[in-house]
Amino acid sequence: MNTARTVVVATASASLLSLLLAGCSTGASSAAPAATTDSGPKITVVAGENEYADVVQQIGGDRVDVSAIMSDPNTDPHTFEASASVAKEIAGAQLVVQNGLGYDDFMTDLEKASPDANRSVIIAQDVLGLPDSTDNPHLWYDPKTMPAVASAVADKLSALDPASADAFRTNLATFEASLSDWTDALASFANDHPKTPVAVTEPVADFMLQAADADIKTPWNLQAAIMNDTDPSAQDTATQDALFTGKQVTVFLYNQQVTDDTTDKYLQLAKDNGIPVVGVYETMPSNFHYQDWMLAEVKALETAVTQGTSTEHL
Repeated sequence: MNTARTVVVATASASLLSLLLAGCSTGASSAAPAATTDSGPKITVVAGENEYADVVQQIGGDRVDVSAIMSDPNTDPHTFEASASVAKEIAGAQLVVQNGLGYDDFMTDLEKASPDANRSVIIAQDVLGLPDSTDNPHLWYDPKTMPAVASAVADKLSALDPASADAFRTNLATFEASLSDWTDALASFANDHPKTPVAVTEPVADFMLQAADADIKTPWNLQAAIMNDTDPSAQDTATQDALFTGKQVTVFLYNQQVTDDTTDKYLQLAKDNGIPVVGVYETMPSNFHYQDWMLAEVKALETAVTQGTSTEHL
C-alpha cells in the first residue's frame, strides 16, 4: 500500500481543526450558487482535505454543515497530527469524504475507533477503483477525480435527505459544467504546447501535467523519495540538477507547501538558470473553490511557458 503522506494520530494545533468550509472558500469564484432547500437539520459532513469539503459544499448547498480537517495551505501536511477534537468531529459525522491511498489514513483509523453503522464514507480511491499500489496519491489534480466524487456525494446526500435529492442533482450538474473551464484550458495547453518539458519536486500536480500533455523530466524515483521524506539517489540527483543547469526544462513546478534543503536547492537552481517557477499546493489555498484553484494552476503554467513569468504562490 502506498503510505505517502500518512499522518499520525496525536495532538494537533487547534488552528487546523473544525474549520468550516465557508471560511476556506469565500473569495470570488466561477462556481454558481448551490440550489437551496429548507428540509430541517443539516447533514453533518467531515472531509479529510478542504478541496473535498469544498466540493461537498457545492453539491450540498444549505443542506450540509461541512468541515475540513486539513485546511491550511501554509502548513506542511506531513506534520499534521490528529487530535481528540478531530476524533470527535469524525465520530459525529453522518458523511465522511477522504482521499485514500495512504494520504489520510488517520481518517480511517478514527472511523474504526468510533464505529457507526449509519455513517457513510466516500473514499476517492475507491470511487475511482484504484488499487493500493497506485503510486501517486494526489488524486484531486486528476480531472477524472472530482466529477466521480461529486456524483458519489450527490448519491449519499440524496440517501440521507431524499426530500432534497432534486437540489443535490441540480447542484451536481452545475458543478460538472463549471469544470469545463479547467478541462478546456488543459486541452488548449496540450494542443498549443505539446510535450512541454517540466521538472517537479514531487508528484503533487503530475496528474494535471499528464492531462496537459507535459513531459515530466524529473525521475520518478526522485519524486517518490521527496514525497516519502527520504534521500534521492546520487544518480537521480545528478539527473535533476542537469535539468536546471542544462536548461532542459521550460518550467519548474515546486510544491511550496512541503519544503526542505533539497527542494530549496532545486528552487534556487531554477531561478539561477532563468527557469520560471509554478507553485503547487496539496491543500486548497484560501479564497478559491476547487475548480478555480485548478484553473489558476493551468493559467500559471501557461504564463510560465508563454511569458517566462513565475507564479510561486496563488
